[in-house]
Amino acid sequence: IFGILKQMKETFESNLSASQKEEMANQKAYEELKAAKEEEIAAGQAQIESKTEELATTDEKNAEAKTDLEDTKASLAADEEFLMMLKEKCQMTDKEWEERQKTRQLEMEAVSKALAILSGDDAHDLFTRTFNPAFLQRESAAR
Repeated sequence: IFGILKQMKETFESNLSASQKEEMANQKAYEELKAAKEEEIAAGQAQIESKTEELATTDEKNAEAKTDLEDTKASLAADEEFLMMLKEKCQMTDKEWEERQKTRQLEMEAVSKALAILSGDDAHDLFTRTFNPAFLQRESAAR
């Protein structure tokens, strides 16, 4: 009986030793896995923070771009309105210029005809017949 018990004790001790070694190996593997997973979690958290910052920056840039777009559209509309007004004003100015040119041409023709009439022999004869030096005022008296 003592031999069987002794053998059982040795078997239990060897099994205990093997189980303890296996448990230690499993504990070490668990610790390594836990450390690796914690590193992955930390890296994931860092990536989340990085992506959150990037999203905030992108949202801010997007808002600025929308504001710039609205400003640019407003400026474009104002510029197009100014261009239309300028074109209308230029057309009116061109019409006025043409009218002034025609009026000047007519005035020049009228002045030329008047000069021709006044510098003609008939006008000279009429002037010499109607001019009387006796009607000239020679002095004036103040009262």
